[in-house]
Amino acid sequence: MEPMRRTLLGILAAFLLLASTACTITQKDPDYVPPAPLPALEQLSQAPVVDPAKYVVGQDLLSFVTADRNVACSLTSAKGEHVNLPYEQNGYSGSANNKLATVPVAHCELAAYPAPAAKDIADDCGGTGLGYLGGAALLTPDTARYGECRSGVTQQEAEAGPKGSRTGPISQLPVLDEGQNLERNGLRCSAYNGGVACGNVSAGVAFFVSRDHYELISDAGKRASQPASEAPKTP
Repeated sequence: MEPMRRTLLGILAAFLLLASTACTITQKDPDYVPPAPLPALEQLSQAPVVDPAKYVVGQDLLSFVTADRNVACSLTSAKGEHVNLPYEQNGYSGSANNKLATVPVAHCELAAYPAPAAKDIADDCGGTGLGYLGGAALLTPDTARYGECRSGVTQQEAEAGPKGSRTGPISQLPVLDEGQNLERNGLRCSAYNGGVACGNVSAGVAFFVSRDHYELISDAGKRASQPASEAPKTP
């Protein structure tokens, strides 16, 4: 009887061990609705600010790309229309611009993007009214703009667009992970909701850009939105 008793005790102990270590099975609630993404200015004010050291690519200049490689941005400076970007040719350092005020800005480029709405076209492109394209956004301390005059693709399109090289200076930039926030000279950029928001929280000015839509926020938080398009539009 003793061997049988030990066997029964062993089986009971095994069952108890199995019961105590069994995995808990959870079921997805079919009625659960994820919360809507925060408005851009709320995201920028609430998201934690990360250490900028990883994103320094030049003197007093921060740059990053999103995890999906669709948006590349820099928290940098401008002199007039000349923006100091480490991956685009520009006249920022030209001696003729030394008389212009240096202004902190945030600048983003997209590989795939919507066209600018007619009401958001901010330049007549040398009087021609042609060549104002989407795919770039600029924030100053008091204004937000989407689109610019140009004759070709941005560097981000050239690298990460449909026919992009997948190599170049932007491909080497560090990734700003979803939900993270960077700050320079009072301006912030955050990767979230499938795109990037950049803004001056204290002034209530911001933009949000993604593959299928953009938003320009001004007048202390009033928003003008570009509806989502069926497909990204590039030149």
